[in-house]
Amino acid sequence: MSEEAARGAEPRVVGLREVVDADLETFLAYEHDPEAVRRSRFPPRERDAFLTHWRSRVLPDPGCLVRTVIVDGEVAGNIVSWSQDDRRFLGYWLGRAYWGSGLGSRALGLFLRQERTRPLYADPFSGNTASVRLLRRHGFEDAGTVRHGDDVHLLLVLRTPAVPVTAAAEEVREVAP
Repeated sequence: MSEEAARGAEPRVVGLREVVDADLETFLAYEHDPEAVRRSRFPPRERDAFLTHWRSRVLPDPGCLVRTVIVDGEVAGNIVSWSQDDRRFLGYWLGRAYWGSGLGSRALGLFLRQERTRPLYADPFSGNTASVRLLRRHGFEDAGTVRHGDDVHLLLVLRTPAVPVTAAAEEVREVAP
């Protein structure tokens, strides 16, 4: 039973689509949410630096898989994977209105059907228990710790093979921009 069903809430439509430039302002606002900053221990970038990073490094990089998370037609956040130091990493950011309802888990499940590389790594802040739980629910396992500045982050790894494309095709909802 989904978390929504358990609470008696109407199921919400979760999908992924390609990122469009108009999404970036929403991503920026989510990155500047004080509670999100506290939980992630990721310092928010100034607007120009943020937009430059996305427009010149993330979006044009053919090695990045980048998706906008859509919930009921609204931009809920983003999920991205990239290669760094001979490892493939995963990162995501959801707006606070989408936390704690199972929507992030559904979006991550969809993304993991598109991102086929294994092993796949994530390094959430160790104190971000919700993010750590989400990743572990999807099969990520402890692989050590890493330091980002003064903060300790967990290094988690997903080793299990990706879901076969034929089985995943039914569940991946690509939403038009």
